[in-house]
Amino acid sequence: MRNPTSNPFRRPRRRLLALLATAGLALGGAVALPGTAQAANILTNPGFESGSVSPWSCTGNLGSVVSSPVHGGSKALAGAVSSSDNAKCSQTVAVKPNTAYTLSGWVRGSYVYLGVDGGASTWTSSPSAYAQLSVNFTTGASQTSATIYTHGWYAQGTYYADDISLDGPGGGGSDTQAPTAPTSLRSTAKTSSTVSLAWNASTDNVGVTAYDIYSGSNQVLSVSGTTATVSGLSASTAYTFTVKARDAAGNSSAASNSVSVTTDAGGGGGTGFKQAAPYLYEGWGDPPSVSTVMSSTGIKWFTMAFMLDGGGCNPMWDSNRPLTGGVDQSVINQIRSAGGDIVPSFGGWQGSKLGANCSSASALAAALQKVIDAYSLKAIDMDVENTDEFENEAVQARILTALKTVKANNPGLKTIVTFGTSTTGPTYYGNRLIEQAKSIGADIDVFTIMPFDFGGGSDMYGNTVNATEGLKAKLKSTFGWDDATAYAHIGISGMNGLSDQQELTSPAIWTQIRDWANSRHIARLAFWSVNRDRPCAGGGVVSNCSGISQNNWQFTSITAGFTG
Repeated sequence: MRNPTSNPFRRPRRRLLALLATAGLALGGAVALPGTAQAANILTNPGFESGSVSPWSCTGNLGSVVSSPVHGGSKALAGAVSSSDNAKCSQTVAVKPNTAYTLSGWVRGSYVYLGVDGGASTWTSSPSAYAQLSVNFTTGASQTSATIYTHGWYAQGTYYADDISLDGPGGGGSDTQAPTAPTSLRSTAKTSSTVSLAWNASTDNVGVTAYDIYSGSNQVLSVSGTTATVSGLSASTAYTFTVKARDAAGNSSAASNSVSVTTDAGGGGGTGFKQAAPYLYEGWGDPPSVSTVMSSTGIKWFTMAFMLDGGGCNPMWDSNRPLTGGVDQSVINQIRSAGGDIVPSFGGWQGSKLGANCSSASALAAALQKVIDAYSLKAIDMDVENTDEFENEAVQARILTALKTVKANNPGLKTIVTFGTSTTGPTYYGNRLIEQAKSIGADIDVFTIMPFDFGGGSDMYGNTVNATEGLKAKLKSTFGWDDATAYAHIGISGMNGLSDQQELTSPAIWTQIRDWANSRHIARLAFWSVNRDRPCAGGGVVSNCSGISQNNWQFTSITAGFTG
């Protein structure tokens, strides 16, 4: 991790207007005094209330608009900082030369910066709530534009910014010439959920500051360069894109040529979502070094367990570790620094669960949203077990309704439900969960079964396949899907080595299960857990080893070969 205190700009030098004025008097007026800023915010979309980042441009496409946490209004900016990108979001505006301006804004997160390119900046260390930053600067004698920015710091987690203000007189007026239209718009790559685009640069009499990407008539992205990747798209769907250039005065060009792209199918019908993500638990079981596991196995995703209720429908890891700032966030930062990502698992077999304890679906959705915002998540898993959630029909409905809500509020978010099964498919409560999902239109992406603890059974490969085929049949009959679409909504979450009921899944059996899952193009493969993915022959069912003879991280390596 880079040390944020090594940033040479972390203690910005501020221009002292009073000293400059005094110097001007002493020199008999030889120094031109700056004009006085008028109290008017000249930034566009300063509070992100439009629901779009535009006209701000964020490096790495790492900026997004969230509904929580906010300082004012109903929206704020979230910058998903990585180990190699500080998620700098900037906006260029027209200004007047030799004029004093005041830049201010509200920020939240670890090492958040606010400043102007080539000039003053300020920062705050790690507020747990929004804190205001403010900095003054004066434009140069011939300066007609200024680029305002906010950013976080490498590997320090998502930051938030809201209600950013640049007080002073706008420039504008003189520049009414729009940039030329971008040319040669083309698609350079695609998946089942993304399309990558490139185009030739526009020209402008002053300078192009941003490119706005449109899908049909809807603006979906704004970037500073001549490439972009549009994400959150549906599989097997045709999209038409255009791009417009924009300058500091807000003049937009004509649209580029249009390009039509159909996203990939993603291995059959369904969501196009594929995930190999074994469980990792920081609460017990001698948690392993994730960097060691990732470099040894090639695994990229982990299912982080467990997000529970810390009291008052407030999400915390294991009910006692903080949502952010603790060991779990540190591990997540390491995973993302190594090019991976995580899906948190809410619930589990025991503990104080949000689904059971939140008073309503809307309260549960708000709790889920806190976690989504804290980690800029791409997917969430609801592990629905035991009598308090799985066998409680009202709680089942509450969970599914909350998932429907957060999916609608977070375009591109994938939702997963995980539950137990019999050797032939879903039990009564599993069938009812699937039927409720259909009834309320929850649009669940992946129904994951846990094919173990059947009550004994020697054929774990056969039992797993039979249970999955039973789930497929239920999804087909409930949703009217064909085989390919049903498989593309299925996940398998096994238990490596010995299960609680002494069922044996060996590395050879898990390899068979993985190969079968690949052949059917299912969506997700997981197991409980990476903590146990170590040998201890005859060791029984314990937290930090599998109870069998194996190599370190052998099940994780096998799982990394899941492609769907």
